[in-house]
Amino acid sequence: MPPHHPEHSHGKSHSHSHGYSLQTFDRAMALGVSLNGAFVIAEIAGGMLAGSLSLVADAGHNAGDVIGLLLAWGASWLARRPPTPRYTWGLRRSTIYAAIANATLLLTACGVILWEACHRLWAPEPVAGTVVIVVAAIGVAINTLTAMLFMQGSKQDANLRGAYLHMAADAAVSTGVVLAGILIATTGLVWIDPVVSIAITLAIVASTWGLFRESIDLALDAVPKGIESESVRSLLAGIPGVADVHELHIWNASTSEISLTVHLVVPNIELHEGVLLQSLQELRRHCGVAHTTIQIERSNTCCTC
Repeated sequence: MPPHHPEHSHGKSHSHSHGYSLQTFDRAMALGVSLNGAFVIAEIAGGMLAGSLSLVADAGHNAGDVIGLLLAWGASWLARRPPTPRYTWGLRRSTIYAAIANATLLLTACGVILWEACHRLWAPEPVAGTVVIVVAAIGVAINTLTAMLFMQGSKQDANLRGAYLHMAADAAVSTGVVLAGILIATTGLVWIDPVVSIAITLAIVASTWGLFRESIDLALDAVPKGIESESVRSLLAGIPGVADVHELHIWNASTSEISLTVHLVVPNIELHEGVLLQSLQELRRHCGVAHTTIQIERSNTCCTC
């Protein structure tokens, strides 16, 4: 059996392409954390002043967002560290663990908020609707601006896409709080506040559960979303000269990079280089694989896997 042919079809580790540079990412994170951190403080103060659980619930969610942004930012910094003799892949998988931690924190916070909201339904307390409207309206503006900071990069990086979708959802949630404040101010029905809190929390759970499942899949090296392993197998098997495809493994090296290893049986040794080149091109074009290692074998009996 000839020596295997490893090939890594990637550029600089964990870079954001298509115009969204790491400098842009860092500036967006710094601004997003600063704006949302300041708003969390203002929203908690406003919620306590108004006696509004929906504001406090939204503040808790926004605090989770700040932590999530910090986790994503820190994980991105770690992912950029160069490989070492001990960590030969670098630390790019830290982005996956940051996503798991972020989802876990949010789900935990949701449980606490739901408990308090149910208690408020049994024992409603007066709420200052005007304060709720003003504070939540500020939240709509801040969350919309923060979401726009990540809009461009979200198209290439799952980590950024999560941040973008999360902040866009926050803008929608804050809009719901504004509507609750208007209803309370016009009707005087204080039970509207805990009901809106429950609705907000359930919406957060729904969006976060998808992130949690996706991050678990990433941690367990599942085949990335949007890729069918059998389709990849058929793609490689269709290359002229390939007699068999086995030991195919596809997984995420990070939230933005796909890795693949495979053994290709090519009986004709003269076709080895051509098969290697074409397979790399096909995997890049159709699957967006960033790290590819292909082992060429002359027959199935050359190597026992």
